[in-house]
Amino acid sequence: MEASAVELDLQRSVQAVLRQLRAQAPDLQSSQGMWRWSLHKKVDRDPGKSPALVRILLRELEKAESEDTRQVVIPLLHTLMYVLTKATGIPEELYQRTYTLCMRLLTLPSPYCTIALDCAIRLKTETAAPGTLYQRLVIAEQNLRSELYPYQERVLLFVDPELVSPSVCSALLLEIEAAQIQQTPEACMRHVVSHTLQAALGEACRTEALQRKLKASPRRALERYFHAVVAAVEQMASEPSSSRVGHLERLEEIYCSLLGPTAAARGRCGGDPLQDRPPNIPLPSPHITLHLWTDEEQLWKELVLFLRPRSLLRLSADLEALDLQGLLPDRTLARESVLSTDSGIERDFPLGAEEPPTTGSPEMEHAGLQRKGGIKKRVWPPDILMPGSWDGPPGLHRRTGRPSGDGELLPGVSRLHTARVLVLGDDRMLGRLARAYHSLRKRETQMFCLTPRLSLQLYYIPVLTPEVAGHGGEGGGTLASSRHSELGELAAFLGRADPWYESTINTLCPAIHKLAEMPPSLDTSRNVDPFILDVITYYVRMGTQPIYFQIYMVKIFFSDLSQDSAEDIFLTELKVKIQESKFPKDVSSPRRRGAVESPGAELSLGYQKALLSHRTREVTISLRATGLVLKALPARDTDGPFIAAPPSHSSPPTPTVASSTDHTCLNVSVTEVVKSSNLAGRSFSTVTNTFRAANIQIQSQDQRLMTLVLDKDNRRTFRDVVRFEVVPCPEPCSGAQKSKGLWLSSHQQEMERTRAKPKPLLMPINTFSGIVQ
Repeated sequence: MEASAVELDLQRSVQAVLRQLRAQAPDLQSSQGMWRWSLHKKVDRDPGKSPALVRILLRELEKAESEDTRQVVIPLLHTLMYVLTKATGIPEELYQRTYTLCMRLLTLPSPYCTIALDCAIRLKTETAAPGTLYQRLVIAEQNLRSELYPYQERVLLFVDPELVSPSVCSALLLEIEAAQIQQTPEACMRHVVSHTLQAALGEACRTEALQRKLKASPRRALERYFHAVVAAVEQMASEPSSSRVGHLERLEEIYCSLLGPTAAARGRCGGDPLQDRPPNIPLPSPHITLHLWTDEEQLWKELVLFLRPRSLLRLSADLEALDLQGLLPDRTLARESVLSTDSGIERDFPLGAEEPPTTGSPEMEHAGLQRKGGIKKRVWPPDILMPGSWDGPPGLHRRTGRPSGDGELLPGVSRLHTARVLVLGDDRMLGRLARAYHSLRKRETQMFCLTPRLSLQLYYIPVLTPEVAGHGGEGGGTLASSRHSELGELAAFLGRADPWYESTINTLCPAIHKLAEMPPSLDTSRNVDPFILDVITYYVRMGTQPIYFQIYMVKIFFSDLSQDSAEDIFLTELKVKIQESKFPKDVSSPRRRGAVESPGAELSLGYQKALLSHRTREVTISLRATGLVLKALPARDTDGPFIAAPPSHSSPPTPTVASSTDHTCLNVSVTEVVKSSNLAGRSFSTVTNTFRAANIQIQSQDQRLMTLVLDKDNRRTFRDVVRFEVVPCPEPCSGAQKSKGLWLSSHQQEMERTRAKPKPLLMPINTFSGIVQ
């Protein structure tokens, strides 16, 4: 009766999550993320409920598969894998059913098949060596040293203090510190040993006695047990043909060495009579560091510090001047040339310096065409020169949806570090992230030190300023609400593209503000359930499917001819306002008496129209307008400057929601001035025209100046502008690529320019499913 009551309670919780996911009711959005969190907490408090929850989730998945209700497949898969990663004592029959279901889901289109394949591979590893997923996750997230699994991860939480209130920053910092104060390396190693032995030995493991023994063990003995368990699991996981019996025997030896043969034998006979249910072995939250984003180069500095600890690296004012030992690639591989002092003639070569080839050999036939001892030119391997051949988009980011590892970008150098950069804020914060991402990628073309060793993952949690009602009357409240929704356009778009992101992440903003309003608790002795931290942890662990956004570059020309032109980038929006002031030379120009001055400015627009056929069609128009808005985000789900996967010339394009339009598409809205004459005289009205453009050039024709605001951020304002150009930001090309053209003939250079069309720079933001079809 008790078991059926537990299963009924879990069934109600699962149905509540699915019901709200299907309905997407606006009045229930604030509690959507809370239902998922409470479901996982029920299992965390009582691990014995895990098998029942796995059965319920499997039934719902099989029901969704039979009824073809795909909108719940990905949330159910993520919830199921999150439970299986932490749980022990799951029957092998449930693992087999889950694996079979994932294999059937491979027939669905992307992203369902991608996530199902990832789950199937992880399930196969977990079935071969129970406890592998938990062990690898804790080792990587807590940066535990292990030669057999040397991967390390870190979550870098960036907050702009000018956009997020100090109370929110303080509340997040207190919650992170309160949750991580007990996550010492010793505690994490104890969790790994206990979880692995319990997952492998099952009911024969006396977990409570084991935990007491581990807690009483000194640090050196604990490390010895930890490395022994890791070695046994990694050997079994890396060698599928290994004997399961031998694996269990090795773990039993470790178990006996901990508790002694008598206690271990008693556990095998009847288990622990005092242990009514399996004890809770927590899964520690990842190592999170909170950073106030005050420096433009702060992201790059923190990534360097992640690869090189502070004890081994001294920061200076200019980090580029440092010789980062271990970060720079092999100089013998990277050098462009080596100075040679010989004449280059073969007869001048010293005797005995090289064994002469035999007569008639291929080397002798080509000896006349070879230059002995001349300048040696060594460049990067072809995969380094052509970023498009890498796995995923060029640069630091990789396609995390693929279950395979990063591999090697340089011979003998593996990507062992993963930096998960999480930003909190609105669209202005994302604009700042785009600038840092572009600067980082540009720096990597000159100093190739992070890309071979670091995988960069970007995450975003919207934190908007709460709407204040009652200021400025009804009109003021409407204006504040409009500004509030305007600053959250990218978050709203991510929610439309990924319903699970909408349900889990977009509903987090009210909870963050409620946390900031609560009085801080200085009592760290009592156990608390940090809701915000748990949602962040769930997001960075399960959010593996990126959505790529086009970054745009704008070149700005000012009215002052002595002032150099400026270049900047934007991610979401560029707004153009017409200034009241004119050129100084136009101030004294005569104006006819009684003439009514037209509002706005006469503008000349030249743009390339975005067509479905991707053909080039140039359009030039002149009009009078009071302002323009260039949006890089779509107004509807069918439009969009995004793609679910980076473009690749070696594989056919992946069909996405935005396959009907080019991913380099700007939605331009022009507020045009329309003149009309009637009996009362001449009057003016405005009308908004919208069109799509791949790139655009705008120039003022009547000495009216313009003001540009990038990414809705008033700190990024350019005044007294007479002309500007907007184009998709290209991938920063490396110096090695530029020097490559010097050795080609004119015909080859022309072919290279035709073939090597500049690729657009795309910034990825991780979600749970990418773009759902």
